[in-house]
Amino acid sequence: MPRIEDEDDLHDDGDGTDSEGPVWRNRLLTWGLAAAALLLGFLIPYMLYLNHQVGERFGKLRWQVPTRVYARPLVLRSGLAMDAQTLKTELDAASYRDGDGKRPGTYDRNGARWRISSRGYDDVDGRVAPAILEVTLSGGDVAAIRDVAGKRALRSARLDPARMATLYGQQQEERRLVRMEEVPELLVTGLQAVEDRDFNRHMGIDIGGMLRAAFVTVKSGGDTKQGASTLTQQLARSGLLGIGKEQTVTRKVKEILFALLLEARYDKRTILEAYFNQVDLGQRGAQSIRGVAAASEFWFGKELQDLSTEQIALMIGLVKGPSWYNPRRNPERATERRNFVLGEMHETGLIDDKEFQRATKAPLGVTENAGSLAANRFPAYVDLVRKQLARDYPADKLSGAGLSVMTGMSPAAQGYAEGAVARTLKSLSTKGRPTLQAGVVMTDVHNGDVVAVVGSREFTEQGFNRAVDAKRPVGSLLKPFVYLLALAQPDKWSLASTISDAPVTVSLGRSRNWKPGNSDGRSHGTVRLLDALAQSYNQATVRLGMDMQPQRLAELTRTLAGIESEGQPSLILGAVDQSPYAMAQLYQFLASGGEIQPLHAVRGVLDPQGKAIKRYDSVAPPAQKGDAVAARLVGVALQYAVSSGTGRPLVRDGLGRLAAAGKTGTSNDGRDSWFAGYTGDHLGVVWVGNDQNKETGLYGATGGMRVWSDVFARLPSAPLRLSDEGLDWRWVEGGHSTDPGCPGARRFAFVAGYAPGYQACVYVPPPALDEYGNPIPADSALDGEPGALQRAGQAIRGWFGGDDPAKQVPVPADAPPAAPVPQP
Repeated sequence: MPRIEDEDDLHDDGDGTDSEGPVWRNRLLTWGLAAAALLLGFLIPYMLYLNHQVGERFGKLRWQVPTRVYARPLVLRSGLAMDAQTLKTELDAASYRDGDGKRPGTYDRNGARWRISSRGYDDVDGRVAPAILEVTLSGGDVAAIRDVAGKRALRSARLDPARMATLYGQQQEERRLVRMEEVPELLVTGLQAVEDRDFNRHMGIDIGGMLRAAFVTVKSGGDTKQGASTLTQQLARSGLLGIGKEQTVTRKVKEILFALLLEARYDKRTILEAYFNQVDLGQRGAQSIRGVAAASEFWFGKELQDLSTEQIALMIGLVKGPSWYNPRRNPERATERRNFVLGEMHETGLIDDKEFQRATKAPLGVTENAGSLAANRFPAYVDLVRKQLARDYPADKLSGAGLSVMTGMSPAAQGYAEGAVARTLKSLSTKGRPTLQAGVVMTDVHNGDVVAVVGSREFTEQGFNRAVDAKRPVGSLLKPFVYLLALAQPDKWSLASTISDAPVTVSLGRSRNWKPGNSDGRSHGTVRLLDALAQSYNQATVRLGMDMQPQRLAELTRTLAGIESEGQPSLILGAVDQSPYAMAQLYQFLASGGEIQPLHAVRGVLDPQGKAIKRYDSVAPPAQKGDAVAARLVGVALQYAVSSGTGRPLVRDGLGRLAAAGKTGTSNDGRDSWFAGYTGDHLGVVWVGNDQNKETGLYGATGGMRVWSDVFARLPSAPLRLSDEGLDWRWVEGGHSTDPGCPGARRFAFVAGYAPGYQACVYVPPPALDEYGNPIPADSALDGEPGALQRAGQAIRGWFGGDDPAKQVPVPADAPPAAPVPQP
């Protein structure tokens, strides 16, 4: 048996070969296969996981769009109250630009004639097509509207609305989706020329570019870095990887895998469209500007299709670093980058020599501010929008949902209301007076749209919304509804009825009595209902209210405005705490002519495709005949309150032309100053007071009414013309109807069929005077002039407007001669 010399002999095959090689190769192969199996075992599930993530995140990426809140579209119609300043305010709010009036979103003014090129938009009742309109203003009204393209006159036309707010949700990202066909061709080709020339050929990554970038980085010792990311990688990084910009190996590998999977799952057009909607192109505070459409509005105040060559180049340049190349902060750096992009466009033949030379010399063309993309400027109004949508759209379902919320806000009314609050409170601020605050609600009397809301003197700041949430004693603002109950009983009460304004005592039970007094500390004897309301006499109103029963007043206010109260006698004088919004809802019944119109800030909600999914602007049922007549009678009295009563300062302000109806209100010790007034188009309710509930020294006429006057001195609004339907106007003297020229007679409106009986007036002409001022004997005055007595009566009637009903106006005996009186 041979001896084993050493261990190596074990591997000797006898033919001079060693079996060690094959063994090790087998082992390496085994280990390699095992490693590959492990790698594939990990990589395949991981790639499947990433593929699922790509599909899920890319789907969400395309729908992460903020919900936008829009003002109401401006409806222009012949006869609409409108002046040049207000029309310009509306156009500016909707981001129209002074231009040629031919390109969408521009207008051109030539004297009283405006050429306006509207943009198409989606509204609650469907798509509204763009149009070029010629609008002529005259005498404070829209005189004519003409469709320029169709060369025809129009009765009305709608302009696309202003964006007033954006609800972003958790991610503060401004984005507006565009389709590929909406992106200018130069932006598509220019972006590829600068950022990714092989975009249409690669599979998501550019291996050659990555190697070149790595070589440059290594060669420079890490001091120089060269970008090599394709557009697909950029999309994966910004849209799918989430927060975090640190360049780690793991993150880079994940970016590459995401890019490969994106290219495998989606075509180039889909990827490019997503890129245009996702790319980061700016920042305003915590608000990111995402996508080319939002960036176009943010930087240039233009629609994407209206961008010039140099503006497109600047936008492409911002892709590299919107903060570093911010054209508002670093215009020189931005210009250099823009011109580089223009050079790339020129080199690749996208623009010719002439356009290249022109564009490089052109200014950057950015706006001074972010325009409509600024932070929400109308927090009080948006707060009301959120409250009205809360039932159907919880906050997490509304914000960031890509919806369009169409509201009733008028940019002009909102702006005028804000300005009025600022100016009036500043003028009323005096040493020793607590800091004044205000709440304002304005509505459209025709449809219940809320056109303006101001919740604070700091109206651009989020905070307590006094217009909606502050509940304060309303005082005399409730009195018209006491009279409404009475006038609904025409067989018992009319505006000409008399009532005592003597001191009154109301028993409250348990040996307690209530003795309300008048604000002037005096009693006024027997007065007409018209005067009791116009002069806001407390004692007469309490007598009337007790006859009507306080509980019925409580039921009326609950029916009309949802106001809950106990129906105590003090309710008659407004001892109930309510918000300006609640009082606006109450007064809407009067302003609308007796219709029960629910107020709404939101007209409707559109889905991301522009289709209406919910409407809130349903038409109110027509007023019942009795309601309409009673509302008109109260309107007549409130017009008289403005012309000759507590609201008379409005006439001195030059607002007599509006023939407005209004009522002042003041709480005890002047803590709260109110005014509610309406014209033929608008209702405004204003509260002025302070958060500490301290005395202000203000009455309704010196606080709330001052704000109302400031608003309506600027806001075009039609005069209030109350219908005569169901009314019978009569001249009244004592307790009977009489002739128009009868001394002491006043003209009142009655429910048709309930006017008092007629009694002829015996006219006694004034004595004729001789040249010395002495009376001429009656026989001489009438001698030889048959019918002179009748002619004298006709002359007296002429002083009051004769027999022409349009000229017959009530002239109370105690009214100053110059007091304007509302026309029927």
